[in-house]
Amino acid sequence: MKKLVIFLFLVLSLRASASVTLPAVISSNMVLQRQSEAALWGTATANAKVTVVTSWNKRQYAVKAGPDGAWKVKVQTAAAGGPYEITISDGKPVKLENILIGEVWLCSGQSNMEMPVKGFKNQPVLHTTDLLMEADNPQIRLFHVPRNVSRTPVASCNASWNQATAESIIDFSAVGYQFAKMLQEKLKVPVGIIETTWGGTVIEAWMDEQSLQPFAGEIKIPSRETVKPDRNDATALYNGMVTPLVGYNIKGMLWYQGESNRDRAAQYRRLMPAMVKAWRTAWDCGEWPFYYVQIAPYTYNGDKGQTCLLREAQLKALPEIPNAGMAVSMDVGMESNIHPPDKTIIAKRLLYWALAKTYGYKGVPYSGPVYKSMQVAGDTVKLSFDYAANGLSTFGKPLSDFEVAGADKVFHPANAWITGSGIALKSDEVKSPVAVRYAFHSWVVGTLFNTEGLPASSFRTDEW
Repeated sequence: MKKLVIFLFLVLSLRASASVTLPAVISSNMVLQRQSEAALWGTATANAKVTVVTSWNKRQYAVKAGPDGAWKVKVQTAAAGGPYEITISDGKPVKLENILIGEVWLCSGQSNMEMPVKGFKNQPVLHTTDLLMEADNPQIRLFHVPRNVSRTPVASCNASWNQATAESIIDFSAVGYQFAKMLQEKLKVPVGIIETTWGGTVIEAWMDEQSLQPFAGEIKIPSRETVKPDRNDATALYNGMVTPLVGYNIKGMLWYQGESNRDRAAQYRRLMPAMVKAWRTAWDCGEWPFYYVQIAPYTYNGDKGQTCLLREAQLKALPEIPNAGMAVSMDVGMESNIHPPDKTIIAKRLLYWALAKTYGYKGVPYSGPVYKSMQVAGDTVKLSFDYAANGLSTFGKPLSDFEVAGADKVFHPANAWITGSGIALKSDEVKSPVAVRYAFHSWVVGTLFNTEGLPASSFRTDEW
């Protein structure tokens, strides 16, 4: 069983005076992933026989604790429902109550995923009051990992599972909660959402040492003997905020991060697939879906093209990550606020991916137009797109932000229009077009959509 060694190592710190001790994520009020072999683990009396009894199927599981007391077992979960109970005993029983079985998702990243339902100071989230008013739902459970940095992997955290109420969701990820809310309403089964986020953090902080080995010449992993780690040290957040969750069965993961790596776009394109592979390996419960948000347009101080290159890196990483999808936010950024308030549309676009690709809902659109090919006829360029079978639209706005360049590599604004097969464009300044770019700037408002209302990513046909 993959990563068993690390689990045995991690649970050492769980020892307490009670015989059976569990990590925080395994507790009353939790949601277990339905129709799976859900992992349960902890510590008990050394070498003791540990029994686990699950009320939904009245089945008993037995496992022997190791000399250090560490144990782990997988239990078969039902289709969906609850509340249920689990009793764990090494002679002294511990009972977990009010357990639901349904869908479990994890959301992670930096501040745009962390941004809570109440918003940040002087930075609102749309629909906050409505979300709070409608929050009461015992079928939705939240688990919020507190901020923590560590040089070494930790086994648990100071958190608990909570039922969705106005009080419990107000400080929870607006994107993560709304995804869970809409998913629960659609599937009509319990949904658990786990949040582990920290604003202003780089992706390598969320990765383990092994996954960073190919980047040894580029990214430094601080020594474990150094002073207190910083949130942006490589592995610091993986150790402090991810390892307490590793192995807890999830259906999939939502990711919204990248702003803090925007000055290293080419490297980010390699880091994100490496992170996903490492997390899936550590979890050891399949190649779960990874749905992420492309960073939104914003005016960064001193930006010299890094932002659009990071968006491009996220776009180009998509086919390199199996079972992945990208939600585009080109139309909902804010020029002077790195935290766009419309988190509802972001949650919906992540949900579209999940419904279509994870839950098998036929006919649900999930991707905006994706550049496919370019043809040049005289001074006119013709572009074709995937994910636009029914055509393209601006929904009444001018089709802006297209540029064209000749062999001199100087880009000029282009007049663009929608055709029966895609986009045509040209510029009076460029008689022999060679390359096209769309919305390839740090701040733009995307105007290109498919008829289903999903936006196109910024893109370019060149590699200059």
